[in-house]
This record gives sequence, C-alpha cells and structure tokens, in this order.
Amino acid sequence: MKFFIQSGAVLGLLGVAVGAFGAHALRAMLEASGRTATFETAVKYQFYHALALVLVGVLMHVFGSNPTLIKLLSWSGYSFLGGVIIFSGSLYVLCLTGVTWLGAITPLGGLAMIAGWALMLWAFL
Repeated sequence: MKFFIQSGAVLGLLGVAVGAFGAHALRAMLEASGRTATFETAVKYQFYHALALVLVGVLMHVFGSNPTLIKLLSWSGYSFLGGVIIFSGSLYVLCLTGVTWLGAITPLGGLAMIAGWALMLWAFL
C-alpha cells in the first residue's frame, strides 16, 4: 500500500518537473520536431496514473482486511506503474531522441494501463 502511494507521489512530482521542463526548456525543440503533442500526452498519462497509484494505495488501506481485493489492487498498481514506465517513458525517449522504433512498444504500456483499470474494476465486482 505504502509503495503505491510513494510511487504515485514520485510520478506526480516527476510529471510536474518533466512537464515544466518540456514547456520551457524543450519548447523550441519539441515544436521543431513536431513532438509537442506527443510529449504532452506522455505527461498527461503519467499524471493520470500517478493519481491512480495513490488511489490504489488508499483503497488497499481502506479494504486491508480483504486478501482477494488486496491482491487484485496490487496487480492493478503494478500494471499502472509498468504502464507509465513503458507508455510515457517510450514517448519521452521518442520526443527527446527521435528514435521512432520505440513507438512500437508504446501500445504495450497502454495495454498495461488498461489492465490496471480492469483489475481495479474486477476487485470491486
């Protein structure tokens, strides 16, 4: 539970820092390469799932007496975390380096994020 809240907080903190860095220091480079929207998408999804990780941690605390629910929420949290690393991470690398083959792994991160939400839903069915 604590791990997911800490992970969410770190991703949120980094999201603010990376977003600000992109908006200011990288603005000209991102505009020149046509990657501004891609960078913004990476930051946006990082933020959404930072909040989702905090939610997972809070839900684990509230429903801590239900081992099945805790297990599903834990899988959900790990899916969110892996999804952010793969999805947002690959988009950041794409934007900063122009290495386009990384775009091929980005959907895997998106699938991990979808799995995280599906696992959260399953936990409460």
